[in-house]
Amino acid sequence: MQAPSSNPSLGRAGLYVLLAGQLLPQIDFSIVNVALHPIEHSLGATPSELELMVAVYGVAFAVCLAMGGRLGDNFGRRRIFNIGVLLFGIASLLCGVAASMPVLLIARTLQGAAAALLVPQILATIHVGLRGHAHSRALALFASIGGIAFIIGQVLGGFLVDADIGGLGWRNAFLINLPVCAAILAMSHRVIPETRRENAAGIDVPGTALLAVVILSILLPLALGPMFHWSWLVLAVLAAAAPLLMLLWKVELRQERRGVHPLLPPSLVRLPSVRFGFTVAVLFYACWSGFMFVLALALQSGAGMTPTIAGNTFIPLGLAFIAGSLSSPRMVNAWGRTRVLIAGCLIQMAGIAALGYTLRHVWPHPDMLDLAAPTMLIGFGNALVVGCFYRIGLADIPPDQAGAGSAALATVQQASLGLGSALLGTVFAQRLHHGAIYLDATLASLVAELCLMTVLVAAALVYHNRHGQPVVAACASPQSS
Repeated sequence: MQAPSSNPSLGRAGLYVLLAGQLLPQIDFSIVNVALHPIEHSLGATPSELELMVAVYGVAFAVCLAMGGRLGDNFGRRRIFNIGVLLFGIASLLCGVAASMPVLLIARTLQGAAAALLVPQILATIHVGLRGHAHSRALALFASIGGIAFIIGQVLGGFLVDADIGGLGWRNAFLINLPVCAAILAMSHRVIPETRRENAAGIDVPGTALLAVVILSILLPLALGPMFHWSWLVLAVLAAAAPLLMLLWKVELRQERRGVHPLLPPSLVRLPSVRFGFTVAVLFYACWSGFMFVLALALQSGAGMTPTIAGNTFIPLGLAFIAGSLSSPRMVNAWGRTRVLIAGCLIQMAGIAALGYTLRHVWPHPDMLDLAAPTMLIGFGNALVVGCFYRIGLADIPPDQAGAGSAALATVQQASLGLGSALLGTVFAQRLHHGAIYLDATLASLVAELCLMTVLVAAALVYHNRHGQPVVAACASPQSS
């Protein structure tokens, strides 16, 4: 039950302010990739530190996401949204003035935590503040922001870095957030209604803390392994992830029995659709973020592209992603969720293979036209997978637990985005460490991505044949599965 508010309905202006808040963290994810090479030179960053700069944002986002949603439910969604925007602005300022990588890493962590405060309030406010056609329209706009943010982040990031406004270079990619945050804060009190739950729900502090430890026990060894030559201490920390994960499961079981809303509810994790949703999140989103990190670094540090040219190179991918997002609902209705997901994986894998072939033949002078066709395949395939992710993950969840289920899926999704740069980035850095050129390191990362996506396709086929109509019967009956 939602508590009544003085202005429970969400107007068009309020919706646009919320969507502007959604753009902030999504643009920041892609804009940083364009600034990798200038940051590397300016602060003397190592490949491992660059991986961590991308990863800690996603990890902090993931760990704090469920807590952010619960804080909004309990203390007011507009209030927590504004706090998140304010902290995001402060973190962006700290990123923009950072004089060393440790300071930049701390600021990026704060950025991720701030994003986790503001993002859950957006969908929740739309859900309680709109009805009927306005609600459907708002959800469509919410879903389309990802592709738009990707293009804006790449193009704007490249322009800001190369324009070198005020002699600040890559710092402008972070400082541009300040006027946006200020504008959102100036308008939100007037146009966004305040909503909250009538009955406050507790926060799973033990589960949140343990999840953070589990992710760090994976992230840090992956990112720092090449630097420390995979010493016994690095491997020991990585091995600790398994028992820590078991401990997390036991803690969540205890929290659920006590009636506390756990971060990852065991009763939901037992559902086949949720387990497969976690599989999709871990494999696909790790590949996606890792791919973006590796290719952005290879094009700038290896091929010598300017940030503007490197950013523009991703425009075809972004446009194809938007086209795929628009096509996804119709394809799901015609073919079914898992068939579309498998098709998206295969299209994306074809694009990865074509990209590797293209890079081998045009290196060291790739351009936007060379990479357009393969990256468009990648973008279209990615959009189909993204369009099926929540549809599959939430398929078996009862309506009264949809919020907890979507929060759990989003947590794993964001954690995987954070770990992806460390995973594929480690393959990339390891090859460079052993004397390979940037082309060979990039190709090794693409091969690793293909292997992970092959595992995902195999898992999808198993899931589909156990819980839906066999793929070989697709032509006979195109029912959703």
